[in-house]
Amino acid sequence: MEENWQDNPRLAGMDRSKLDLLQQMAQQGAGKSPSDLLPFIMNAASQGRNAGLHFNPQEINTIIEVLKMGKSPQERAKLDKVVNLMKMMK
Repeated sequence: MEENWQDNPRLAGMDRSKLDLLQQMAQQGAGKSPSDLLPFIMNAASQGRNAGLHFNPQEINTIIEVLKMGKSPQERAKLDKVVNLMKMMK
C-alpha cells in the first residue's frame, strides 16, 4: 500500500479513528500471502467492531478502491478474490 494512501481525497471525509485502524492494518498486513490475507482481514474487522468502529458500504468500497491503486492486475485480482470471499462469508 502506498505510504500516503491516507491523503487520498476519496478518504477525506472518513473518521480519523477509522483511518488510524486502516493504517495499523496496512502495516501489519504488508507482505501477507493471499491465503493469510482473509483471516487477517476478518480478525481486523472484528477488532474494529469491538472498538466500536463500523464502516458503511460506501466507506468499504472506497477503501477497496484505494487499496487497488498502484497495484498490478494480478494483485488487484487477488484483492477482488479476497473481497468476494468476505462477502460470501457474511
